[in-house]
Amino acid sequence: MSLEKPMPAIFIGHGSPDNAFEDNEFSREWRRIATTFEKPAGILVISAHWVTPGATLVTGMAQPETIHDFYGFPEAYSEFHYPAPGAPDLARRIAKLVTTVPVQTDESWGLDHGAWSVLAHLYPEADIPVIQMSIDSRLSAQEHWLLGQELGALRDEGILILGSGNIVHHLGMIRWGGEPYEWATEFDATVRQALRHQDAQTLIRYPELKHAHLAIPTSEHYLPLLSVLGASRGETPQFFNESIFASSISMTGVIFG
Repeated sequence: MSLEKPMPAIFIGHGSPDNAFEDNEFSREWRRIATTFEKPAGILVISAHWVTPGATLVTGMAQPETIHDFYGFPEAYSEFHYPAPGAPDLARRIAKLVTTVPVQTDESWGLDHGAWSVLAHLYPEADIPVIQMSIDSRLSAQEHWLLGQELGALRDEGILILGSGNIVHHLGMIRWGGEPYEWATEFDATVRQALRHQDAQTLIRYPELKHAHLAIPTSEHYLPLLSVLGASRGETPQFFNESIFASSISMTGVIFG
């Protein structure tokens, strides 16, 4: 694939599974983003919803299953399928490319809602090969950033690197229809400022940031951002969906490249 420039590395705040099915401010922006760069040859998704302590896995099947990893939503959500093909050859290449941590291929997972709720708007035709990478919660934040640096080489081959999570994610403090908590707004702004300055070390040391214990009570929604940052190349970040949903969920996204 001949590229005018590398594929971007993108982090998307995916929020609720509702966003997969709604025409709202977030999903419209996801659709717009997809028009700003060439169609990728493949997509590597790092989703907050596949956590594998002690291992880093990539889906290696030819046809990944659509995983419905939620409950309490309309039944129709669990009947939705995103039939994108997999990319077994790419999965095996990544397992060899990455030296920071051991990477193994896996055929027990698929595409969870952190992946397909976003991809359903980015590429509704589901005609681009997609593989998903798990999050090893035993790795340090630094290791997730270094992993992203190695994955960044794929951008030159037409592979879109897509991190899916949320900069602020505290489900226990959701207020439907409420104003954003001050701590959520402040933490989101602090992270965006560090991203603007390419201040990787501040973002890696996120537990030291003010309000981190509230904004990131568990790390899985934040860590994909570090891998996306690692895959960047000093490009000026472009932000989108800069808002707090349900008082305690940041929908902020950022694109490099």
